[in-house]
Amino acid sequence: MRIVFMGTPEFALPSLRILIDDRYEISAVVTAPDKPRGRGRQVSYTPVKELALEEKLPILQPDHLKDPQFVSQIQTLKPDLIIVVAFRILPPEIFTIPKLGSFNLHASLLPKYRGAAPINWAIINGEQETGVTTFFLQEKVDTGNAILQARLHINPDESAGELHDRLAEVGAEIVLQTVRLIELGKSNPKPQVNSLATPAPKIFKDDCKIDWSLPSQRVHNFVRGLSPVPCAWTKHKKSTLKIYRTDILTPEPHARSVSKPGMVLAVDKQSLSLATGEGAVAIREIQLEGRKRMGIEEFLRGYEFHVGDMLE
Repeated sequence: MRIVFMGTPEFALPSLRILIDDRYEISAVVTAPDKPRGRGRQVSYTPVKELALEEKLPILQPDHLKDPQFVSQIQTLKPDLIIVVAFRILPPEIFTIPKLGSFNLHASLLPKYRGAAPINWAIINGEQETGVTTFFLQEKVDTGNAILQARLHINPDESAGELHDRLAEVGAEIVLQTVRLIELGKSNPKPQVNSLATPAPKIFKDDCKIDWSLPSQRVHNFVRGLSPVPCAWTKHKKSTLKIYRTDILTPEPHARSVSKPGMVLAVDKQSLSLATGEGAVAIREIQLEGRKRMGIEEFLRGYEFHVGDMLE
């Protein structure tokens, strides 16, 4: 069976690797064009391209997916199946080419969390369970008939980055199982229940500002749901601080009576506690803009907070 694999970031690597290891014929790997990345803005390859180069697989990097030249390249490959894992939205000109169809791996239990940031939103919203879904592509994003799902428990302090890595590995197994079912003609896809759909839109920097008036559980979920990227942030005086990890605290009764959301309740050489709209949180990992990420003990050696300071 001839497969065209489409993906870009690290999330797609386990899926491509498992197909290679299972000796499927990868006719081509499609990934994002090379571009400047990182602080040095040096041109670098996507993680998927790096793996494809290691395995000496043909690589395509179109700027525009509707480009007639790219469409012609895919048609010439005559793929039986296109597999999409963390790539762009495919136009019908592409996803209708394979005779066995095109399917996507999505990091949620569809129809919940349709959109660009399902892992982040599941944690931000305090979900205790999520998973992965494979589904056949249709023109409307994330709405195609579902093939397989796998469920995962979300740990109470788990970050989006940690959950991302677990879902990528589980997702790879589901991709392999999906390919085998399609090969055998036993995929048995089922329509999604659109009335149960929830959104997971792309998250921008302005969306990541911490609202300290929220209860401590919601602040904690917000921080871990955005860690390590795009990362929750707050302001202290003129400094922008990124917050990567928190713990939930119960403040002393006297602190509750005098505190305001975002107020520093306690600070010493090893800890920093802040009031929220209901309860309190302790900061565990933090970063001053332009500096490296640190544990709070290391950070407090070079940065001063005082009881009563306000973060906003």
